[in-house]
Amino acid sequence: MKSLELFINQFGIHFFYVKMACGFIFSFLITFYSIPTINKISRRKNLMDEPGSRSSHLRKIPNLGGIAIFYSIGICTSIFAYELFELYKFLFASLIILLYIGVMDDIVVMRAYKKLVAQIIVSALIVIGSDIRIRSLFGLFGINEINYFVSVVFSIVTFIILINAFNLIDGIDGLAGGYSLICSALFGISYYRLGEYNYPLVVLSAVIIGSVLAFLYYNLSHYRMIKVFMGDTGSMLLGFLLAFTCICFIDIFIDKKLPDVPRYHLKSAPVIAVAILILPIIDTLNVILVRLWNKKSPFEADKNHIHHKLLRLNLTHRRSTFYIISYYLLIIAVTYFLRHINVNVLLLVILIMGFFGAYLPDYIFWQRNNKLKTNN
Repeated sequence: MKSLELFINQFGIHFFYVKMACGFIFSFLITFYSIPTINKISRRKNLMDEPGSRSSHLRKIPNLGGIAIFYSIGICTSIFAYELFELYKFLFASLIILLYIGVMDDIVVMRAYKKLVAQIIVSALIVIGSDIRIRSLFGLFGINEINYFVSVVFSIVTFIILINAFNLIDGIDGLAGGYSLICSALFGISYYRLGEYNYPLVVLSAVIIGSVLAFLYYNLSHYRMIKVFMGDTGSMLLGFLLAFTCICFIDIFIDKKLPDVPRYHLKSAPVIAVAILILPIIDTLNVILVRLWNKKSPFEADKNHIHHKLLRLNLTHRRSTFYIISYYLLIIAVTYFLRHINVNVLLLVILIMGFFGAYLPDYIFWQRNNKLKTNN
């Protein structure tokens, strides 16, 4: 690899740009050409997602698209961002465990506690084994440096919440994939701006974008025979990788393990990370609050997710996805422009805007019903 790098550098091209471009292209191609094969096997073996009471689709659809996403990310990251597996020894092992649990759940539907145990193991491996954790909140809630034990527990819980939060937003065509693409692009740009030491994470972001773009071609298709879902395999994998990139992003501004590497200071780093992942966070908080208000278990499935509310307004999957992502992109833009204000005030602004977007469809639905009653 070093000899290839020297050869390419002779042409005045930084080797990083070649790795990023190749990572994106090959990731896209591997996913694009893997999904039809997975689709064919799924239909032949009847490995399909059956429509249920909470489903937003009416026909059986193959739900093993996440395998193609893992396949391309696993190959391309190992080749074009191999430094990540040197720096974070347990990263690949964590991905393999998530693949196994996700495929098992997509095929036979695992019990929730078994999935939770696997997620705890995966999170502990990456937090304790690779030392990827939230070390400081930069004054958020008056907290700065965090005790090691508290930091480990808090980081593990964060991983588990984000893995499941991405699983929860995967309810309509394009939403989980589209939002993963946006998050990866934003984290990738941020890493690029923060210096060469973070270039492997930029390549990882490019690989995720390429893979998800190829998946979305099939997921958003109007042709039933090529349509595919990512399933729990894909949503858990993307949730884990975005939690990983999110915590690495926060860690950049506090990590002092490498004194020769330039470090940066941005007090709003944790809040910016929350803003980028605002949709799954708000959606999860919303359904938990609604369930508690109705005196139900927080883990009891229902149709109170943001995407369910938009479908109730008779919007299509594509329009619902477009409106949700557009609104939460607005929140990210507001956060960026207000990033230098007090972190607690900024977090409050983000949460207010987030919940406003979550409950706006309820208000519109209520207004429509009132108009119908008045007209009748």
